[in-house]
Amino acid sequence: MKYYKYFLISLAVIILDQVVKLVVHFNMDMGVNGQIQIFGEYFKLHYLTNPGMAFGMKLGTEYGKLFLTLFRLLAMVGISYYLYTLIQRGVATGLLVCIALILGGAIGNVIDSTFYGVFLDNAPYDAPTPWFYGQVVDMFYIDIWEGRLPDWLPIMGGKYMSLWPVFNVADAAIFVGVAVILIFQKRFFTHSEKESPDSASTATE
Repeated sequence: MKYYKYFLISLAVIILDQVVKLVVHFNMDMGVNGQIQIFGEYFKLHYLTNPGMAFGMKLGTEYGKLFLTLFRLLAMVGISYYLYTLIQRGVATGLLVCIALILGGAIGNVIDSTFYGVFLDNAPYDAPTPWFYGQVVDMFYIDIWEGRLPDWLPIMGGKYMSLWPVFNVADAAIFVGVAVILIFQKRFFTHSEKESPDSASTATE
């Protein structure tokens, strides 16, 4: 049970993420016309698809999407094994929950990238194959500010952008997991260093 409960957290994130994405896909129009206000002008549902990484980032090469999807698949396996080893070592519960959130979020977006190009027919028109070229469904929009950045800014100058990109449940799970680890890293990893071999062996029983 010590193993299963953390992987169940990941499973819960995956299920919630996929349910929300499918509900949005089948019940909302894309773009501004289908936008739904949740909390006034500041928090909205805004359906769009993202061909790249979390929070709308992209890899600029022709095969960037394929490499990204394959990398996500490898990362999914790596994070799963890392979570398993951390459970064996009996590290802080908070750290295990954070890794489980990150794993669930990673798998949630892998599902989109791997299968949505086929099952939701949302691969880019120029994709060499719909498999592994699916676009991630995003829907949560924190509308704090959007506009054109000043030209004097390096790299991003002159571009039109939103202060907070549209994201999904999987992105949120990854963000929360990483943020909590960064905030409490001293507590988490100090706890891990204090664990004795006896406690680690107890976690495997």
